[in-house]
Amino acid sequence: MCTVEIEPIHVYQGTLDLESKIDEWDLRNQDAPINVCDLSKIVSKYNDWRRLMPNVMPYYAIKCNDELPILKTLGDLGTGFDCASRAEIEQVLSLGFDSEKIIFANPMKSISHIQYAKENNVTDSTVDNAFEMYKIFKYYPESNVVVRFRSDANKALSPLGNKFGCNAEEDGVLLMILAKALGVNVKGVSFHVGSGCCDFPSYGRAICTGSALYKAGNLIKHNMELFDIGGGFPGNDDEMFCNIAEVVNKSLDKFLGDVKVKVIAEPGRYLVSTAYTTICKIFSKQELRGSDDQLEKVMYYVNDGVYGTFNILIYEDFKIDTIHFKNTDSETFNSLIWGPTGDAADKICDNINLPNLKDGDFIAFPNMGAYSIVTSSAFNGFTLPKTKFYIRKDLQVI
Repeated sequence: MCTVEIEPIHVYQGTLDLESKIDEWDLRNQDAPINVCDLSKIVSKYNDWRRLMPNVMPYYAIKCNDELPILKTLGDLGTGFDCASRAEIEQVLSLGFDSEKIIFANPMKSISHIQYAKENNVTDSTVDNAFEMYKIFKYYPESNVVVRFRSDANKALSPLGNKFGCNAEEDGVLLMILAKALGVNVKGVSFHVGSGCCDFPSYGRAICTGSALYKAGNLIKHNMELFDIGGGFPGNDDEMFCNIAEVVNKSLDKFLGDVKVKVIAEPGRYLVSTAYTTICKIFSKQELRGSDDQLEKVMYYVNDGVYGTFNILIYEDFKIDTIHFKNTDSETFNSLIWGPTGDAADKICDNINLPNLKDGDFIAFPNMGAYSIVTSSAFNGFTLPKTKFYIRKDLQVI
């Protein structure tokens, strides 16, 4: 049973007209930015996933975006959840979902978080070293352990291999043997090629490596049944995702086609990136002119920035797109967009072409659903955006 109150979800038909919503929400008389989440895009992404990789069950990575309507929508569609902490487990359970839908996928866990997982029957737990295996043995020996090995993509927005994952050939089997000696069951294996993977053949290499480790677990007489291919799936590049799906399907069939196994993945940005649009208001501007008084550049100052929703720019090579609400035939000028804080590093984008906008006009930024809200702060006292949730009538889930 759901024990938390969820933000209202508005139903629309046809298309979601952002410009009309600016007036409906009276944004012209407000100073805070706003996020618009179209849950329909998440439903569509889930449906595409199930169509393109029908044998891989998605377990949504909550760290990517933990707003409750997102979690409720995905859980109702049938996803599981990749949780990294007690708080994330609590979120899933508070929405009424069963603990069996959770994998505690952070290889490094605080003792109190392990104890909370035990109290709430969250049994599947990722481990990548002997120290953590002993910790599981001491505090939750009934766990079903998933051994995570390292298999890095050649190119990813956020590589993870330096922090997580054992060497499959040298340490993976030894961890399984240690677990057997301790009486801890190994349930499966997992990997993560890196967040925002741009090297889709890396999934094939990892599945090949993981299949050997999985079969070794069977030889050691563990009750092997789970193969976790992690995350890294692109959020707004459908062609790349199709290529990844093809590699995954062929590799699973080639290397695990003769094995009884449940395959899961931990997508984050794939499911939520395109669902969010951040709408910012211009509150100040400067026009930079040359010696001939010709307008050379326009600098805009908007009410959100890299310490807020756009913090993803600090640690990822994230491509910013813009939407303005002027006539598309308007003359455009070289433009720069600054965030609102007093820090000169608070720059959203430079060298983009925009019409000559004025104070009080709005700029919208699509594809803002992943790793934005969850890591934002109110630095310098600027208000973070609240989210308005929408869903198309024919795709209603909740």
